[in-house]
Amino acid sequence: MLRVKLVLRYGILLLGLFCMGLGISLTTKSNLGTSPISSVPYVLSMILPLTFGEFTFLLSLLFVLVQVILLRSAFARLQYLQILVGAFFGSFVDLGMFLFSRIDPHTYVQKIAVLAMGSILLAVGVYLQVVANVIINPGEGLVRTIARKIGISFGSIKAFFDVTLTISAVALSLACFGSIRGIREGTILSALLVGSIVNVLSFAISRIEVTRKCLNFLT
Repeated sequence: MLRVKLVLRYGILLLGLFCMGLGISLTTKSNLGTSPISSVPYVLSMILPLTFGEFTFLLSLLFVLVQVILLRSAFARLQYLQILVGAFFGSFVDLGMFLFSRIDPHTYVQKIAVLAMGSILLAVGVYLQVVANVIINPGEGLVRTIARKIGISFGSIKAFFDVTLTISAVALSLACFGSIRGIREGTILSALLVGSIVNVLSFAISRIEVTRKCLNFLT
């Protein structure tokens, strides 16, 4: 039974990464800016000859490396699987960019609609990762590590982390293009929407008997 639960958890994690990858891609295709966590990889993909997903994976490797440096021997061996999580995540981002390659909204209403759909997919992915409760993705893992190291809440570090990534992406864009690319109002809207949608999902699913039983089975 424990093995079945573990397989289910990793299956849910994989599904969550799939939804996150597609959500980030769809958000990016809104032409209103990408999500904060993807801002640096997206700008880099416009500068250098690597894909959005490949830079997402490379950034994940950097996040894992920083965790190892900060935690040293306290970094659990199991958490090295974050590297595999990053690989899947990057692959799903590229898959999403391929699947949504024909999406090119022109009116602002269309752009907002695409952004909203992408944010919903991203929120579902985040929620599924929380439900899986196995290996955290590298970005969240780094935030958690820093929060524990300096004794500040996860939410506060997460907000600072997202702002830092966004500012870094803006700086890269200005340095290479002389203008801001890939970062717009949608970047802020996505950050706000995803958190709110995750909260709504958590509340709604906890109130449905069938899904509540499923969640109880996994624990």
